[in-house]
Amino acid sequence: MFHRLKPLLPRSLFGRAALILIVPIVTIQLVVSVMFIQRHFEGVTRQMTQAVRIEIRALLTGVAEAPDLASAQAEAARIGAQLELVPRLPVAAEEVPARDQRGFWDWSGREVIVVLRGLPELRTVDLLGTDNQVRAYFDTPKGLMEVSVGRGRVSASNPHQLLVLMLFASVLMTLIAYVFLRNQLTPITRLALAAEAFGKGQVLPYRPRGATEVRAAGNAFLDMRSRIERQIESRTLMLSGVSHDLRTPLTRMKLGLAFLPEDEEVEALKRDVVQMERMVDEFLAFARGDAMEEPVPVDPAALLRRVAENAVRIGQNVTLGAVDWPGGMMRLRPEAVTRALENLIGNAVRYGTKAEVSLAVTERQVRLIVEDNGPGIPREAREEAVVPFKRLDAARDPNRGGGVGLGLSIAAEIARSHGGALKLGDSEGLGGLRAELSLAR
Repeated sequence: MFHRLKPLLPRSLFGRAALILIVPIVTIQLVVSVMFIQRHFEGVTRQMTQAVRIEIRALLTGVAEAPDLASAQAEAARIGAQLELVPRLPVAAEEVPARDQRGFWDWSGREVIVVLRGLPELRTVDLLGTDNQVRAYFDTPKGLMEVSVGRGRVSASNPHQLLVLMLFASVLMTLIAYVFLRNQLTPITRLALAAEAFGKGQVLPYRPRGATEVRAAGNAFLDMRSRIERQIESRTLMLSGVSHDLRTPLTRMKLGLAFLPEDEEVEALKRDVVQMERMVDEFLAFARGDAMEEPVPVDPAALLRRVAENAVRIGQNVTLGAVDWPGGMMRLRPEAVTRALENLIGNAVRYGTKAEVSLAVTERQVRLIVEDNGPGIPREAREEAVVPFKRLDAARDPNRGGGVGLGLSIAAEIARSHGGALKLGDSEGLGGLRAELSLAR
């Protein structure tokens, strides 16, 4: 039963907290209203109706003792005037309701009928009159008699005022609780937004506020963010220095090889130096990621087209497929995303003869897709393919231009820093590998 109602419940913390607050208030108000009206108003109604029943008893006695109908009418009028009752004698049988009548919402009316039933002469009671009168019909020796009495004499007046007052108080207290609840939950929402932005590589200004527990969580988040930023900065600076130190001997080696006579051994050494330079560049790109670049508003469709045009300009067989983008800008690091796309396109044209790039969009993500007609990657090896420095068998052949196994790792790292992921699959159109770079919107 509960799992059927679960989709109808609010998903946000604020909605659930409001539900937890409102349900008990409404339940308590309903219980108190029912108990109070039944025990208080019905008790008061019973006492008031019993007093009126005594007066009607006197009226019935006077009518019964009268010698004839005219005397009975005169006696009924006299007693009725004294007791604020309105008798009518005789009454046609067709005017008398077949059974007691009251509204289903008339809780006190039920008690009025029960008390008047203590008079054996009573035939029926009508509480549905529009003039706020209680009409009771009695059997007398002189015929059927109708006795009318104001509703205010037999039941507590205006019981709905209590309900209106309780409803007003409930709404007022709910609004006050809403304000306090919102003030308590707003710091949690801001903390969630700051954490979500940091997961996308953005740094939003955040200051801990709210309750003690929320402040503690906020301070812990700030400490964690500072440690991560310091770690990334330290790693980037260290590896930049390592790269600089490695480039110096590589430059000397290139200069020395340039003065040597051309032969097969010298050419092999030159290729080794070029490969070492590429390894250093890829290693530095992986270590640096996009830590040194700030997110800016970018049109992802324009960025994808520019990358495809640059690939065609340098001789790569790349075509532009469907670009499903409604328009507008999104915050990302353009150089990092460009680097990731270039790595994916480079892998595609290295192991295939052509590549196709496209763009698809969902409510929460932008997907940049690179497909090729190469051999692809087996399903069981796809997780291993994005591991840093891990090369698959087809990539280990130097004649195929293999690197150090960082191309997919760099793309995956850039996707994660944008709140997304790199997904590898099979290309339905080209038959090779499908690399999907997902970025959070």
